[in-house]
Amino acid sequence: MAEAVSTGSEPVKSPPELIVITGMSGAGRSDAMHTFEDLGYFCIDNLPPSFISQLVELAELSGSRLKRLAVVSDVRGYEFFSQLAGELSRLKERGIVTHILFLDASDEVLIRRFKETRRRHPMCAEGQPLAQGIRAERDVLAGIKDLTDFVIDTSNLRPQDLRQAIRGRFAESMSGEIAVTVSSFGFKYGVPSDADLVMDVRFLPNPYYDPALRPLTGLDGPVADFVLSHSESVEFLGRWTVLLDSVMPGYVMEGKHHLSITLGCTGGMHRSVTLAEKTADHLRTNGYRVAVLHRDIGRDRTA
Repeated sequence: MAEAVSTGSEPVKSPPELIVITGMSGAGRSDAMHTFEDLGYFCIDNLPPSFISQLVELAELSGSRLKRLAVVSDVRGYEFFSQLAGELSRLKERGIVTHILFLDASDEVLIRRFKETRRRHPMCAEGQPLAQGIRAERDVLAGIKDLTDFVIDTSNLRPQDLRQAIRGRFAESMSGEIAVTVSSFGFKYGVPSDADLVMDVRFLPNPYYDPALRPLTGLDGPVADFVLSHSESVEFLGRWTVLLDSVMPGYVMEGKHHLSITLGCTGGMHRSVTLAEKTADHLRTNGYRVAVLHRDIGRDRTA
């Protein structure tokens, strides 16, 4: 974030940008914070909400080099967490650019992760069922989730996928440009909950039924050639790119920081992968900064 130049002898410092990372325990908050550190943010974990304003004031001091801040604030703050909404409202009234990143996952996935790590859930008393603690945490977080700018469901994401998704959302927003994530997925594994645009490409010819192509993915040449050799695919891409060209300027004018475009086929391994890559190529050609994520590309193969 650049410094604004005043008409006097001293420059007027732009207010810092603040990202608040919150969400369900076990949904990837630590991985998210480390990603923001890699992006150049000054990060603090488990910061009580009442201290966020003090951190911003430190960043605003003359000579401070803190321009981008990321803090993790969640139910580990116990009764102090209830102050978060009020603190963020006051910061926005002061003109501080504030975004809330909420990380979520299904109850089943959260239970599995806690069992694998053998960590204690912060909302669970000794001997209390883990599922009960997760339900209690959802109740506490319901209000702040309604205020959230960005929700990422990490149920089916690996840590590297989460990092890529965060980079796609926030890395380019630092320069004021819209950041686009184009992803493929399999409908049988569920539609991504954070998608802005969802395109169903299951109507196109399916390479899955060719035994030679079945073990490959849409990143492999033979599969891509199969998908793109059919007239249905050619016509779809032509109409799809015209649609994107018509809506993208509107998202930019609206001031949207991030756009999530998802294309889905049955298993998320063949058609949607090829067409997500073609979509990303088209957007890059038009000057957009694009990250690509193939959520389910290996799940059918593993199964």
